[in-house]
This record gives sequence, structure tokens and C-alpha cells, in this order.
Amino acid sequence: MKYLLLMGLLLAVGCTKEAPKPEAGKGGEKEKKTPGEVKLEPAMVKSGNIVSVPVESRTQPLVLSVNGRLTANEDRTWHVDAFTEGRILKLLANVGDRVTAGQIVGQMHSHEVHESRSEHQRAKTDLAKTQSQRSYAERTRDRMKRLLELKAASLEQAEHAESQLRDAESAVKNAQIELERTRVHLVEFLDVPAEAHQDEAVPIKSRNGGTVIKRETSVGAVVKAADGVYVVSDLTSVWMIAALPEDQLGKVRVGMNAQVKVQAYPDEVFAGKIVRLGDQLDVETRTVPVRIALANPGQKLRPEMYAVAEIGAGGVAEATMMPQAALQDFNGQAVVFIDLGDGKYVVRPVRTGRVQGANVEVLEGLVAGDRVVSRGAFVLKSQMFKSSLAEE
Repeated sequence: MKYLLLMGLLLAVGCTKEAPKPEAGKGGEKEKKTPGEVKLEPAMVKSGNIVSVPVESRTQPLVLSVNGRLTANEDRTWHVDAFTEGRILKLLANVGDRVTAGQIVGQMHSHEVHESRSEHQRAKTDLAKTQSQRSYAERTRDRMKRLLELKAASLEQAEHAESQLRDAESAVKNAQIELERTRVHLVEFLDVPAEAHQDEAVPIKSRNGGTVIKRETSVGAVVKAADGVYVVSDLTSVWMIAALPEDQLGKVRVGMNAQVKVQAYPDEVFAGKIVRLGDQLDVETRTVPVRIALANPGQKLRPEMYAVAEIGAGGVAEATMMPQAALQDFNGQAVVFIDLGDGKYVVRPVRTGRVQGANVEVLEGLVAGDRVVSRGAFVLKSQMFKSSLAEE
């Protein structure tokens, strides 16, 4: 649309100007100019270092260009949850902070600490009691053995004493298991000392290292077990979710390479690989989500960035290519200056496609063989504005 509007504007400017009048004393007419044309003397072309190159037709591999956005790699994203019910006392990390595995990122108060310590103390008391009962049963068993040898006790009494000792030993083992269970719950689950301690706060730790991408609660909030506190992701790897048109689905498969670009770094290309094709079609956009995995060692790429992926679709096609340096901006429209020869240049709007190195694909406005100004176009642009002001 911009292309048609600019062409119409240039033609309109040319048509509304009065016809040039014959110059006095020469009987001739001034040379008519094409709308948007600039005429330079050879000396100005040389001093302006103006260089023109031909537009070329080249065989290029077929490439699908699809839009999408970046997201965190869900395979390398973890939730930091509350292990028990309680109230948040401190939150020690903010979104964007990098944390390490095992780092304390918050603290909470929980009545479960007191209850678990009470259970632990009861388990210690029970263990001491069963150990005392075992000692008594062991002494009783030994006495019955001696009495049996002296014929002062019956075999039944000796066997009963042996049975009592086995029961006492079993009770000791059960008490030891219960004591260990309560200790593990305090030390390894709640991450607090088993014995009473001045600091009763339950630490909230990040299990894995990465970047905090979301905070899910606030200080003072009451949380339940398994409620989310933070979301941490290893952003050295991210995903792009691209929207692939339905009619292009047959050209794409898992394992294909993709070249991804984002607006923040227009001159950089990030290599990726297709790892999954969506199972369901979006009924509104008629597209299928395609997941592309990207390495992000410098962490330049961030979730929610818009991105464009180019995927090789196989086969080749002819493409019209020109130097990217030839592109100029004219009131928001991409244009080039075409060299007509004899110092004549004319501005022409173009529509471009994908960039390949220092060249750009021309979709509309030029044909192979046209000569475009690749260096010194600012001189032509300046001269065009000067001519426009003079004519007004």
C-alpha cells in the first residue's frame, strides 16, 4: 500500500507542475524531468563518491519465514514452593535476580516447626523408655537362664523371658525409626534444626540455579504447602513458539534447523532447532505452534521477545537481490536511487524481503539489471530536497 501511495504522490507532483516555458533567447525548452529525478554533473558524481551496482537475480534456497515469541525453556524451569503452611516473613530475591542451587530466597514462619519438634521430643522420650524396658527384659532373660540351669525355673518361664526380650528389642527399633522420621522431617524437609533454636524461621530455598522470572507471593501472605513462591528458569536455553501457517505444515519436521532474529539485535542470527510440532490447529489464525529450541549462553534472548524464524523448506527459487546499503528512507517508505546514466538518478519505492548477509531480497519495485546507488545516496537525497525547494 505504501508503495502505491508513494508512486502516486511522485506522479501527482510531476503532473501538477506547470509545463516548462521556453528559455529566453534560446528558443528551446528546458529538459523535462521524471518525477523524483535528480541530475548531477560528472564532477559532483565523482566528488560525492557515488557508486552504482546492478540488481542481480540469484538462485536461493526456499525458506519459510514464521513469526512467534520467545518463552522460557519449560524443561529447565522450576517452581520454588512452600514446603508447609505458614506466613511469609522475608522474600530475598526479585525478578531478574540470578540464584544458585540451594540459595535461600525467602523465610516463613510455620506452627509445624513447633509441632514437629514436640513429636521429635516425644520420640526421644519413647526411645529412652523402650531402651530401659529392653535392658530390664535382657536382665530377666539372663536370670531365667541361670535359674533354668539350676532347675529352679521351668523351660516355659525361660522361653517367656526370651519372648519378652524380643518384644522389647522390636519396640526399641520402632522407636528409633520414629525418632529418625521426626528428625528428617525437621532437618531435611523443613530445613530447621531438630533441637529448639533461636531462629525458628523456615528457609525457602531454590532447588536449582537460574534466573528468577516470576514472584508468586508477597511478604506477609499466608501460604499452604506446595503454594508457589518463585519461578526460576535457566535462561541459557530458551524456546521460540512460532506460528506456522496450516498450508506450510507439510514442509516442516522435527529436527530441522532454524535461524531466529529478534528486534533487539537486528544484526545477529541465533541458531535453533525444531523440537516439537503442535498437535492442534488454532481455529482463529489457522496456524500450528512450532517449538524451536535456542541456545542462549549470553542470555541476550529473553522470554516474551517477538522473533522471526527462517526455516529451510527444501528446494530453490530465483530471487532478486541488491546491496542492503542501497536502501534509503523517504517519509517512512523504503526507496532506492536508480542510476539512469548520464548523471541522471530517479528515486523508486521498493518492498524488501529477507536479509542475506550484506544483501536484501527485493520483492517489488526492481528487476534484475537495474542499477541502484549503493554508496553516496545521501548526496542524491540532499540534491532532491534542494531541487524540490527551488521549484516551490
